[in-house]
Amino acid sequence: MIHLVKKAQKGNDKAFLKLFEEYEQDIYRTAFVYVKNQEDALDVVQETAYRSFKSIKNLQEPKYFKTWLIRIAISCSIDMLRKRKKVVRLKPEVVDLLSSDEKEDIPLSMSLQDLIDILGTEEKNVVVLRFYHDYTLKEVAETLDIPLGTAKSILYRALKKLRNEWKGDDVREQ
Repeated sequence: MIHLVKKAQKGNDKAFLKLFEEYEQDIYRTAFVYVKNQEDALDVVQETAYRSFKSIKNLQEPKYFKTWLIRIAISCSIDMLRKRKKVVRLKPEVVDLLSSDEKEDIPLSMSLQDLIDILGTEEKNVVVLRFYHDYTLKEVAETLDIPLGTAKSILYRALKKLRNEWKGDDVREQ
């Protein structure tokens, strides 16, 4: 991988494309957590490809290529959210579910997404990297360019907030 990154930094388009394709699904999943729909997530992937291609020469440590890409994806996602000013478009199946006469449970994935949405940007970044991408706390801190202690504090604060919100919905731990 490091060899491919170095080739891409020297202007080899094929090396960059191969590297980007390797992490494209990770970028998409990260973007989807933020923007919450397929079209916008794909736009974020495209914007991440553009920004990373234009600035790959600035990457100082080739071994952190994936981390660097994820940071760009998070930045692109946040930029998109700012641009659309948090207008949430509901998927048709969610609209059908909410408008149906039957009192059905909302799918668990939607509930988890709603819980993550209560977090601030900083907390969401840490939770997404830690649990969606299985980064260690050290990797989270490096990716977000914050001290390890700060990453831990943010994670524990976010988890406490999630637990309190979850308990507030009359769900009891056993």
